[in-house]
Amino acid sequence: MRIYEIFYSLQGEGRESGIPTIFIRTVGCNLRCTYCDTTYAYTGGEEIDVEAIIRDIRRYPCRNVCITGGEPLLQEDVIDLISRLTEENYKISIETNGSISIKPLLKFKDILISLDIKCPSSHMQDKMDMRNLTYLKDKDQLKFIIYDRVDYEYAKEILDKHQVSCPIFFQPVWGVDPSRLADWILKDGLQVYLGLQIHKIIWGEGKH
Repeated sequence: MRIYEIFYSLQGEGRESGIPTIFIRTVGCNLRCTYCDTTYAYTGGEEIDVEAIIRDIRRYPCRNVCITGGEPLLQEDVIDLISRLTEENYKISIETNGSISIKPLLKFKDILISLDIKCPSSHMQDKMDMRNLTYLKDKDQLKFIIYDRVDYEYAKEILDKHQVSCPIFFQPVWGVDPSRLADWILKDGLQVYLGLQIHKIIWGEGKH
């Protein structure tokens, strides 16, 4: 697998926010979102086989693993990695950008799938595979990154068209005042979570 970095930190987003987690960041992404905060992972990294990854993460005092990117589902060996992590009894989550089918992940009953649906400010909204919304289970999570009112209304429209059983997070683009999004959610009575990137709040934008 092409890996950019492996590191140990707090999960900063979503339903497991605040939990100590080992992150495995893969290289490469098929999207180019305008607000992307991991452009450094588009290229570079090094080839590391699955067994070497397993050996590496054993040094951390943690059983939670998040496979992220880039876009992990571009990696041919990602299914093998998940299988090995499952054998090693790690608790696994995977973050994916919504453009690639998550159906191959459904055979893993216990992993948490964190699915993005891109909004207009990303300029990638037409790349989404909306069939993924039908695959999400209660244990998963759905995330919309919100820059402005256009994004907010777009996300609401998606939710009106598709019934989703998992928790839903509306997360402001980093640097945008979150109080505005909070006000919109409260005014409309949406049953969604306001998501904040707590790792950036704690350590700043350039830190894990």
